[in-house]
Amino acid sequence: MIYADNAATTKMSEAAINTMVATANETWGNPSSLYGFGQRAKEILEDARAKVASAIGADPKEIIFTSGGSEADNQAILSAAAAGKKKGKTHIISSAFEHHAVLHTLEKLRKEGFDITLLDVHENGILTAKDVEDAIRDDTCLVTIMYANNEIGTIQPIGEIGAVCRSRGVVFHTDAVQAMGHLKVDVERDSVDMLSASAHKFHGPKGVGFLYVRKGTPVTNLIEGGAQERGKRAGTENVPGIAAMARALTDAVANIDGYASKLTPVRDRIIEGLSRIPHSALNGDAERRLPGNINFCFEGIEGESLLLMLDDLGIQASSGSACTSGSLDPSHVLLAIGRVHDVAHGSLRLSLGEDITDEDADYIIRSVADTVEHLRNFSPVWRDLQSGKTQYIL
Repeated sequence: MIYADNAATTKMSEAAINTMVATANETWGNPSSLYGFGQRAKEILEDARAKVASAIGADPKEIIFTSGGSEADNQAILSAAAAGKKKGKTHIISSAFEHHAVLHTLEKLRKEGFDITLLDVHENGILTAKDVEDAIRDDTCLVTIMYANNEIGTIQPIGEIGAVCRSRGVVFHTDAVQAMGHLKVDVERDSVDMLSASAHKFHGPKGVGFLYVRKGTPVTNLIEGGAQERGKRAGTENVPGIAAMARALTDAVANIDGYASKLTPVRDRIIEGLSRIPHSALNGDAERRLPGNINFCFEGIEGESLLLMLDDLGIQASSGSACTSGSLDPSHVLLAIGRVHDVAHGSLRLSLGEDITDEDADYIIRSVADTVEHLRNFSPVWRDLQSGKTQYIL
């Protein structure tokens, strides 16, 4: 089996598993308890907080542990909105191809009277700092732009966008779920005020994540009930999961250069091979993308059929975000970069892991090419294209 859906979730590392099991077995006390056993759990919790903070250039007091990226996104956006509203600022800027954890939260705020600007994304899947700067108004309270796109893998100029927001006095949040552990993230360098991350994207456990909040940035609670996380996120902390996340992130950050140098050539090998399939197109910039991300559209086929047939061939892939895998609608990300509905339906996302080999890459290329050809042979849409009844788009 070739697992090529790491953007959906990664396998937990052995180090993270061992850390999680050891913590659960040996230090299972409540970190809020005052006796020694509870305080030992507290020490592990705070050690993990320090490791996570170090990985992004933050202070440990700026880290709030959450259940994952979606919760962190929600808390960041709702916090900035609440703070802005108190000052009469109810305008928020984001992009049209954000994760739905961001888009759905913004839609909720729109219904509450906030003015939401969703910036169009350029065809290469990248925004510019000028796009953001031109959209900022006197009543803008938040800019939220993802660090790297979860479907097409394009990397945004976060440092440039952060500098614009800092100069204009606007809070800047970035959803860094796909970037964390795969790119060098530094909240000081990038002028980030809030950042969201999720452990299962960098070989940690599911159900654990964190929110970075720069000192002085107001935070609104989503969960009430206790004084955990300095009163900003109630509920007994998942110490084993948090410890495992810290270990996974520490290892990932230490190996970022090696990860990129291994994956990038294999990624490019697959892109080159799939580009030889007639009437296909790479989605997103060819270079400014995550080291393991490949996203293609193939005209004249349905992506769901392609995925099922690749599964039979031992290749695990996706057509986009796992959070919308039950939807029949084409990817909002692909529509945002200008793909038409018919083409967007024929998409394939491959997100590679560190264990990928050149042999695996060649097998993927052959399998996708053969499967696309097979599906097109049975496609009335493809027959219409070949006969000239309809015109090719790609």
